[in-house]
Amino acid sequence: MPKLLLPTARLTSFHIRSFTVRPPAVHASPLPLSSPLPRRFPTYTRRCFSVSANGAKNSDVLSSTKDELKNAEVNSDGGPTVSSGEEQYPSGEFHFEEYGRWKRFVVMLRLLFVLPWQRVRKGSVLTIKLRGQISDQLQSRFSSRLSLPQICENFTKAAYDPRISGIYLHIEPLACGWGKVEEIRRHVLDFRKSGKFVVGFTPACGEKEYYIGCACEELYAPPSAYFALYGLSVQASFLGGVLEKVGIQPQVERIGKYKSAGDQLIRKSISEENREMLTALLDNIYENWLDKVSVTKGKKREDVENFINEGVYQVERLKEDGWITDIKYDDEVVSMLKERLGTPKDKSLPTVDYRKYSRVRSRTLGLAGYQDQIALIRASGSISRVRGPFSMASSSIIAEQFIEYIRSVRESKKYKAVVIRIDSPGGDALASDLIWREIRLLAETKPVIASMADVAASGGYYMAMGAKAIVAENLTLTGSIGVVTGKFNLKSLYDKIGFNKEIISRGRFAELTAADQRPFRLMLLRCQGLLHHCQKY
Repeated sequence: MPKLLLPTARLTSFHIRSFTVRPPAVHASPLPLSSPLPRRFPTYTRRCFSVSANGAKNSDVLSSTKDELKNAEVNSDGGPTVSSGEEQYPSGEFHFEEYGRWKRFVVMLRLLFVLPWQRVRKGSVLTIKLRGQISDQLQSRFSSRLSLPQICENFTKAAYDPRISGIYLHIEPLACGWGKVEEIRRHVLDFRKSGKFVVGFTPACGEKEYYIGCACEELYAPPSAYFALYGLSVQASFLGGVLEKVGIQPQVERIGKYKSAGDQLIRKSISEENREMLTALLDNIYENWLDKVSVTKGKKREDVENFINEGVYQVERLKEDGWITDIKYDDEVVSMLKERLGTPKDKSLPTVDYRKYSRVRSRTLGLAGYQDQIALIRASGSISRVRGPFSMASSSIIAEQFIEYIRSVRESKKYKAVVIRIDSPGGDALASDLIWREIRLLAETKPVIASMADVAASGGYYMAMGAKAIVAENLTLTGSIGVVTGKFNLKSLYDKIGFNKEIISRGRFAELTAADQRPFRLMLLRCQGLLHHCQKY
């Protein structure tokens, strides 16, 4: 059974070679849901940690988790651990260690004989442009999409790479969840422990972008930069009134009062349970944003909140009050970096692009071992049992295919442990249960850790419960234990448009799913019985 919940740790810190198994994936943006744990699983201990720019273990965490840091100890490798019962686990804190003479020599020797696509000029600046969607999947060098694993790995590699002098981070409007934003921000702070610089530049900035940008050592913006720091909000839309006007009656049954997946169809306004849930989520994200920005900028929390409420968006005012370092165009920042690195004015700044640097292997820099391997299985998107006839190759987690991956890893002797990376809002209850079963069987033969990304709700959370331990970001959306099912009653619509359909059936419940029939009470009770049966698993 799961032991604890920690921030997602950096797998390369284990110094074990990793192997990635890549099932299909897709992004999803569900409403945050929560409900009590299923009966099968007992309550587990929750631990939350984070890291500040100066390396202090408790300076950049929410006040609700500061007391938990007292439980942290130090393991034999010098890294902090957390006690859970009689067991200890790494806290997830990045522990930067300078290489010794011998290891530095070995790394430098490897760099002399690397393949052409891994060559980087000495003193180069790693340039990373964060913009739009960020996938939780590895991406090929021909893909234009950003990859969270590659972004985070590049930060770690650059910290140890003697050829990299620092990072120039372009931050533009992001279309990813807060879990990914939190992970990128933590990697920025961790990179700064290496003593190398990380300079940020943002032409358009909202709360997510500034959350990352303020973690940089320096943050610049052009004179015409657009800062939209209005605060945070969440909204829910409802189609109940629209469907009623056209003669469509949704019939939704659910188990769990916080299971709001069907509310959009059957309601005209938000329920009290849904309002309570969304309010709690919004408060958590907002409080986290205020606390961490105030610590990073060295300001009082009240000052940060007043800054948001005043609506100060003029770049000059942002500079005067210390929210950004200075006002500069991109070329001026590049010129500043050239001067800082001693690059002649007639030569360009030595840089290496994020995509090219992603091809540099961690093993070349001494960040991965050569013997034992960890299997990393990524699960992103909605969960279904089989692939539909019109589904894309990367549209969901297909249970049949995913189970094959798990079984192949379980039967292999070369993988000593498994990390299952989950970024899923849930989906089919049967498929989720089948995957849970295979993860549970895998956990009986090898150590299995479930790592949550932006969201691991409903069936995604169910999958994670098969692992021995769970790691997650402070802002990961997780929970939503419940079951929902339903259908549409189209009888009124058929009457309006003059459509008629005759049904001849045999069997008491043969017409349960008919689109033009309203379930009578006995059918409804039967449906609820099936839902309760699914819920207990």
